[in-house]
Amino acid sequence: MTVPAQDWMPRARRLADQLLAAGKLRSAAWWDAVCAVPRHEFVPEVFRQEHAYDATLRRLDTTTEQGRAHWLDQVYSNTALLTALAQTPELTTARSSSSMPGLMTRMLEALDLREGHRVLEIGTGTGYNAALLCHRLSDTNVFSVDIEPDLVELARQRLARLGYHPTLVAGDGAAGLPGHAPFDRVIATCAVSTLPWAWVRQTRPGGIILTDLKTTLGAGSLVRLTRHTDRAEGRFDPTYAGFMPLRHHPANHTPLRQRPRRNRSWEPEHRTTTLDPRTPWDSPLVWFLASFHLGTDISLGYCRFTDGKPTATSITTDDGSWAEVTLTTANGVYQVAEAGPRHIWRTIERARTLWGTLGHPGWDRFGLTATEHRQHVWLDTPTSSHTWPLATGGAFVKDGIKAESRMD
Repeated sequence: MTVPAQDWMPRARRLADQLLAAGKLRSAAWWDAVCAVPRHEFVPEVFRQEHAYDATLRRLDTTTEQGRAHWLDQVYSNTALLTALAQTPELTTARSSSSMPGLMTRMLEALDLREGHRVLEIGTGTGYNAALLCHRLSDTNVFSVDIEPDLVELARQRLARLGYHPTLVAGDGAAGLPGHAPFDRVIATCAVSTLPWAWVRQTRPGGIILTDLKTTLGAGSLVRLTRHTDRAEGRFDPTYAGFMPLRHHPANHTPLRQRPRRNRSWEPEHRTTTLDPRTPWDSPLVWFLASFHLGTDISLGYCRFTDGKPTATSITTDDGSWAEVTLTTANGVYQVAEAGPRHIWRTIERARTLWGTLGHPGWDRFGLTATEHRQHVWLDTPTSSHTWPLATGGAFVKDGIKAESRMD
């Protein structure tokens, strides 16, 4: 679809100005990139969720003048866009998305790029982020890898139409691109549960790696690491961010993940709590601290629907433990039902107590140290007495690895 310059360029400039005013963008170089790169070229299809509690997705209409104007308004706003779906007989899931431009510019500025820097992007997606990098560095210094061959080819075509020809490769992003290393910067627009050591090996000493670390579902945030001789080390970004998990197979070939199922043979304990049942969503640092004790795989959501609206939250872990907490309260007290050896809600309550004991730290008080054989999160300094080890080898934190800052 051809979009006249007078339709998209004022919108792009307005977006750049909004990001500047919001502190999501500070440098003239990235302001210019947002103004100059037509985001709509990379997101011809955009899908939206119909309702908050309905997973139905619909494509934005671009067949009418009004529909095209609405689509352009969405494209040139600080909004994440769902751009491709994976469909199986059992499930429709997100396959690719375009992140919020404000998050993208914040990450790009955090890379502290200089002329001549070679950058590896993990997660080509639509190609828009690669286009911003090409505008800033020239395409000879931009390398990008994605697990989806057809999306890589689409990104290649879209970039070429704008005169950009970076190196794009279809493959497992966890392996990086060893044939093109070393890199000055590595930026991952996907979430990993531990830092792939290949990324460290392929980064020059003194180089920077920026990725989203998620120990389990929704638990973690952006971390900016510097490559040292024997390790990568650095702090989390002050502001929360989240990306789709890194996949090792294309979405249509990835085995359907079976959600943890609650063990119904366990008799639940009924009690009350003053902790808000929305804590996993509304208190990301508490959820992060709890995650080290909740195991690899978690099912998290709403339940007990009445008239289309949920009345409780539900959490199930991979050993069959489960908890439900009502969303309605009487005098600040919620009803809890939980069963199983993990005592899920008590674990989250202890995480909330620990967070308070530690002085309610923000994300930037936490950091990560990664060596080839060990990775751990720390508070304030790498030698802190408050550390939480991660499982190596690409797996999520296992139940048998307990945080050294205990909550019990």
